[in-house]
Amino acid sequence: DRFASHILGKRRNYAAMVSVMDEGVGKIADALTNNGMMENTIIVFTSDNGAYYKSVGSNYPLRGGKSSFLEGGVRGVTFVHSPLLQKSGYTNTNLHHVTDWYATFQKLAGDKPEEGSKAQLPIDGVDIWSSASNDEPCRDEILYELRDPSKRLDSQGRRGLKNVRKYPVQLKTTKMKFRKGDSRDAQEFFVIRWKNWKLLTGSGLEFQGWSPDRGLKEYRNFVNYNKEPHPRSLVSGTFLFDLSTDTREEHNVADSHPDIVNILLEKKQGYLDKVKIVEERNYSNAGMVDGVWKPWVEL
Repeated sequence: DRFASHILGKRRNYAAMVSVMDEGVGKIADALTNNGMMENTIIVFTSDNGAYYKSVGSNYPLRGGKSSFLEGGVRGVTFVHSPLLQKSGYTNTNLHHVTDWYATFQKLAGDKPEEGSKAQLPIDGVDIWSSASNDEPCRDEILYELRDPSKRLDSQGRRGLKNVRKYPVQLKTTKMKFRKGDSRDAQEFFVIRWKNWKLLTGSGLEFQGWSPDRGLKEYRNFVNYNKEPHPRSLVSGTFLFDLSTDTREEHNVADSHPDIVNILLEKKQGYLDKVKIVEERNYSNAGMVDGVWKPWVEL
């Protein structure tokens, strides 16, 4: 009833669930304080992606949502609370990735993997505590996605690329349906953020529309699918956005900034050289060993 007067539809239930979670976190914070543990505690709220375009969330004023590499899909909101922060009560706009928290917590906890009996596998994140704690700049580059068919092999052996994920497809454990043309095998793209620039290039890129200003209606349609308006579509091409002046990603400036496009494209091979060939065992019963899909690295 607390949200009945000013929040409509499914968003009312969503608000109620968030409120209950908030109360639960408050109880945990009180327990930490009452037991003298808060002074050495860091509380982080974060997300791995933006709201899904069919959900009750809103990414306004950003473009796109979950499953896209547009700002509404990859720019998350994070809240950090701790007496250990050197600076607080401000908005941090530095470039961070959700995987950075692992490296950060590992360092803060005093873990020294180099002294372990077994070498730690390479991690994607970097230590961002000086940035989160004191607003110091850290990274200026994030690889969002590098999808290359040459790095994915058929689960049944090295006979070539996997080519069974078509529409419709039925697996042993679940059913997955894709619109015609949504096959992963047709996707080959590179998405990277460098400073204020974001490059999306290749085939099979998922583009979406914009959230409305109150998040209560459908996304603003901007493409057609089967002659009907649809808020998302797979596209091909090269797209460059200057996020310092165009956070809504409305203006593709690739043609007017070929120098920036070339700088970012030159980074692709360096990342590709580090990518290991992966057998997509999770989509094939042939990749199972005793009923279990095994990882592609030795643990």
